[in-house]
Amino acid sequence: MSHRYFHFLLTILFIYCAVTHLEAQTMGAGANLLNEDYFGFEKGSDAWTFEKAANWSLSTAQVASGQGSLKFSRQTKEDQAALYSIETEYTIMKVRNAKNGNGSYIVASTYEGTLLRVAYDGGILWKNQLSGFMNHDLWCEDITGDGNDEILVANADGTVYCLNDKGKLMWEFSQNEAPMYAVCVVKKENKSYVVCGGFDKSMYYVSSEGALEKEIKSSNYSVEKPWGSGIIPEKFVHNANFIRRITRADGSHVLAVNGSNNHMQVKGSIYLFEVLADKPFATTKIEAPTVLGDFRVVDPDKDGTQEILLGTSGHQNEAGLVRFDPQSGTMQTYKFEKLGFGYSVVQSEAIPDGNSFRYLVLVGRRIFLLSPDLAPSSAEELLSRYSFNDMWKDTENGKIILASSQSGGSCIHVVDTQNPEWKELYKDLTPPGKIKKILDNTAEARTYLSGFTKPSWQRNTLPVYFMTESFPTALSQNVANDISENYQSPLFLGGKHMPRVENWDRSSMTNEKYRNKRDRRKKYELSQAEVLDLVLPWYQDVPGIAYWGGHGNDPYMFSLETTKKVLDGANGKKTVLIYPELEDHTEDFAWVLNDLIYPLAEHAKEKNGNIFVRTKHAFWQSNIYLPMWSRLMSGEFADVFVPSMEETTDKSMELSVAGRIGIWASGAVSSWGSRSVPDNPSFDRSRQFSHQRLPNHFLRHMVYNISYGAQYINNFAVDQDYMSLLWELIAKGALYVPESHEIVSFSPVHLSMLEPDEHYVNEASNVKWTTFYDQEFEAKNPFVFSRLNGTWPAAPVTTWDFSHYAAGVKDRRQNFLPPYENGLVLITPPQNGANAANKPLSGALKDRLHPLYKDILKEYYTDGRYYYSSDGAQKYGADQYATTIATDIGNSASLLPLTVTGEVAWVAAQTDPTHLRLTIIDGGYLNPNDRKATVHFHTVSPVSVRDVLDNKNFPVVNKATSIDIPCGLFRFLDITLDKQLD
Repeated sequence: MSHRYFHFLLTILFIYCAVTHLEAQTMGAGANLLNEDYFGFEKGSDAWTFEKAANWSLSTAQVASGQGSLKFSRQTKEDQAALYSIETEYTIMKVRNAKNGNGSYIVASTYEGTLLRVAYDGGILWKNQLSGFMNHDLWCEDITGDGNDEILVANADGTVYCLNDKGKLMWEFSQNEAPMYAVCVVKKENKSYVVCGGFDKSMYYVSSEGALEKEIKSSNYSVEKPWGSGIIPEKFVHNANFIRRITRADGSHVLAVNGSNNHMQVKGSIYLFEVLADKPFATTKIEAPTVLGDFRVVDPDKDGTQEILLGTSGHQNEAGLVRFDPQSGTMQTYKFEKLGFGYSVVQSEAIPDGNSFRYLVLVGRRIFLLSPDLAPSSAEELLSRYSFNDMWKDTENGKIILASSQSGGSCIHVVDTQNPEWKELYKDLTPPGKIKKILDNTAEARTYLSGFTKPSWQRNTLPVYFMTESFPTALSQNVANDISENYQSPLFLGGKHMPRVENWDRSSMTNEKYRNKRDRRKKYELSQAEVLDLVLPWYQDVPGIAYWGGHGNDPYMFSLETTKKVLDGANGKKTVLIYPELEDHTEDFAWVLNDLIYPLAEHAKEKNGNIFVRTKHAFWQSNIYLPMWSRLMSGEFADVFVPSMEETTDKSMELSVAGRIGIWASGAVSSWGSRSVPDNPSFDRSRQFSHQRLPNHFLRHMVYNISYGAQYINNFAVDQDYMSLLWELIAKGALYVPESHEIVSFSPVHLSMLEPDEHYVNEASNVKWTTFYDQEFEAKNPFVFSRLNGTWPAAPVTTWDFSHYAAGVKDRRQNFLPPYENGLVLITPPQNGANAANKPLSGALKDRLHPLYKDILKEYYTDGRYYYSSDGAQKYGADQYATTIATDIGNSASLLPLTVTGEVAWVAAQTDPTHLRLTIIDGGYLNPNDRKATVHFHTVSPVSVRDVLDNKNFPVVNKATSIDIPCGLFRFLDITLDKQLD
């Protein structure tokens, strides 16, 4: 009898005994559990395996004593537990509860878009990957009348999916590709309707079988109006930010819709509909501190009258809770006291409190308990170490369910607020699972680093400038002091945030727009002398300083003459002038460049000064190729301008890194920069879950960018003890900082930018408005870089989009760690053809890269919309020509020394003639995990592959080796070659 067959029979016998010989008190429960798929078979690699979905323990005592029966005792985590954690091995983004005949269970949505059914005792009963894209909203309700809740999912691919309680897909509904954003269920005359909507500006009634019953266009009733100049969407339309149900005292339903047209600046309105009505019977403009990120319908005092709790989404210093009475239309706002820097969604529920109730409000890592009248004096604050991706109350059992920690956690946390121990447990909560893995792995890396010595063949580390670091703890200060005293790099610059700026006479400025611009966050009250008295002392005892020279809201926070005097007063020390958000691409800003920026660059060129251009969106592959920026692109100020990004609200990080590195590699600039801040994870300000307290995503983002040569780092401090590991990695040389000619992980294929298409520039910069969707335009106008405006949060990229075929990115989300499996495809200035005259003065790209590229580079041309022949005579559609380029990228990969596949980011650079440094990073920016990467060797033959920190060796078999990447970490691999690479 084979081992597989014997194992299978034992398993069948095991189940048979369990079903037929359970004791009476457990018989019913056991049968129900079997019906609920607690037992299942899964074909393993060697044998059939028995999978226990619930936590059961087998008592063998009776079997051993000859009693002839098997007895089970169920180990329930939830029994009398005030707070416990369920490990899922996934990053859980959303949680709900659903019901069936056996009670309530948890429905969880992962970062990847997988749906899980999770028992309260921790068993994962089923998984469904659905589309593989993000789920924006969930609703659980019985719409078929069988007594079991169906699960409805509004997905970023434009579809609503309906699953039964077994996890099987029942139906799907879609009208177009605009993301579905909201879903709920209403009833009328005992008929259930699924109501859904998203970014196509319509709301749909769908039957319980998935058939369209009715479409209601927001243009029929919306009161939302855009404002401002430039490209703005149409008036009187909105997307459905939330769709929820209100139940009247008589049991009838009202449909409540929060309509908005801008996810950063518009709170929108609440529209109340009778079920199936074409127009609302009431419309109320929302009064809140900022945009809405949460919408709950509750009956806190159980009197049959429901109210709506609205939570803001945005900066915690503007956080607020709004209570809305749909009967009277009145609103009451609770404004939280300033909670410090960070971004969060305010989520609230009502929990019992003796004979009354309290509001439980989650804001980042804080829970506030508020009295029914929302009196500020009633607030009780509980502070935990971590923030969470979602919160839900199970009305069946009263439990509060918290999704995973935003720092990359993998648990669901269940809180029983009726158990008095829950408060202390919440405050002390350190999640197990991936959070513990990350902490353990980081500590281990630091231990290995303490014993690391830079190889003798490796040159000294290039200077890396940390421009805005702080040292709030003894550990971080000690690490910084040790580096400053004993290492040449990194360097920590001085400087401070300046809430007060210069009040100078602008009357002679001929440009009215910028003469009148002011930044509302600043106080304009300093004289030139006061500015100098404030700034010049910052240079003392530091290698240089960095501070805001201006902003897109007002580049003229300081006069040109004042900033020149600061540069003069530096006495040769480095000065980095930070200019965030220079997004304006009108003739007005062309005037600013000639009046302020270029004259300042001329002065900085002689004074060891840099202009740190911290832009947003698609700037470095769009705006920068406009004629107004030609002096930067020429290389005239290569040692002055530093390309960097402020990627909050962006969804195209894989493009920006290719654009900045491409400009650097071309020689237009000699350095490039990067930034990590708390709102980097936010690509959708209506859902600002970006309050990570463990900055592991920062660490990996910085390792990736620095290993690609970034030298100017503009980070925001979150946990400097943790981030000090990065400083040490650079100082000791474990993290190799390459020059552009040392990098060997660029694809031989590169994409050169012509003057960008006007629609592309406008779309790529217009990320706030959410109502640009035009189905006909999308169908007829394929773009090389597409779906960049505010309409497409987490949407799939098209197959012909550069992000898809070149970067290997599938959706518009936080792709700070793109895979680029065939090598990084650079976006560069044109090298040949009609536009080659505009390439940098420093020479051809092929002469600035590693010598291996000299004869293998291949160039394609685009304006962001079309592809072109080198002479510009032929134009090719993006959807048609992308296959040609994708094929070339794939074929050209074999011309590189190596490539890497897996859910990782990677960089390879030559450290000496016979050594390469390969950096491989866990690619899950917000969903870290243990990863497996495969290194494929092409034009080189390695003698050894060794991790420089833990000294682990990786064998090479058939020109490939498998590399394990610890969760939340990276590997620095030294590859010794059998001969010189030149």
